[in-house]
Amino acid sequence: MLARWLAAASLALFSVGRASAADLPSGIVPPDVAPVKEIPFFVFSDTQISYRYQYPSADPGSQVREADGRFRNRDAPKHILGIAHADAWAYGTNFFALDILKSGSQFPAGTTNAPGGFAAYDYGNTEAYGLYRGTLSLNALSGTKAFTIPGIVKDVSLSFGFDANAQNSPFGPKKRDVVGGLNFAFDVPAGFLNLSVHAYKEWNRNGFNLGPDRSVSFDTVPEFELVYSFPLTFTGLPLRIAGFNNVVLPKGRGVTNPAAFAFNPKTGLEFLSRTNLVLDLGQLFYDQPNRVDVFVGFQYWHNKFGNIERVDFKGTEEKSFLAGVSFHVF
Repeated sequence: MLARWLAAASLALFSVGRASAADLPSGIVPPDVAPVKEIPFFVFSDTQISYRYQYPSADPGSQVREADGRFRNRDAPKHILGIAHADAWAYGTNFFALDILKSGSQFPAGTTNAPGGFAAYDYGNTEAYGLYRGTLSLNALSGTKAFTIPGIVKDVSLSFGFDANAQNSPFGPKKRDVVGGLNFAFDVPAGFLNLSVHAYKEWNRNGFNLGPDRSVSFDTVPEFELVYSFPLTFTGLPLRIAGFNNVVLPKGRGVTNPAAFAFNPKTGLEFLSRTNLVLDLGQLFYDQPNRVDVFVGFQYWHNKFGNIERVDFKGTEEKSFLAGVSFHVF
């Protein structure tokens, strides 16, 4: 994506720099010169609406006790509706995504604010999760190629963004985080491979804590995001492999009150990976690419949300299969 918009931006700047009517004597307009087209603000833009089914999913603290006394993960399906938008302009890129995740009844909705302190319902909880990532190209900002290493890195950009979620589970998370750092766009023959190195700061809510300790604030730690997409041209099909890997280093307990330590143990290194195999149906059947995609994939989440598995605390490791469809609406 980054290579495409940089090439388009360079072409646009070249066109603007050529001779125009202002360079000719007054009143003389050559008949064979076409009028200069207006340069669009966005050189790339894509918005998708998607649905995906995920199974099995895990939820930290949601577990089943076996006959021998041991605990294991309680699994549940999730139905996920999403909207995502990506664009590129002369100086950078923007990406926004919002997912609505509906869990099976194995992960019930509930609250710890009910009379008596707790209430659970016989239907699955619902989560809304949104994120934004933006970049500003250091090459574009400086007007140079100083941040290009031929054959290795195409560009280095300032990278920034945030995440936010809400979920009607008893835990009642309200995650808010901000990230900031650098993004490296690697020089690959086809597709793209980007690595972001961020400082990560998270605030959240723990519904099992008492009083003021329900609001938690974690330490600022390093975070890494690797995003990729590669066409599988050797298959002869409009097929690609796409995904991401995220790493968040241990971010502390989130609270300083020792009385809340039981519900806020130390966090561990969090690793989230998702890989999709994507088929462009529009290109395959109608010669109209980037209209309808179908995909299957696999997601692995270690220490989900930073939680470390214990003998009596499961649901921190997720191994899920995914399948879905996405529509490019504009």
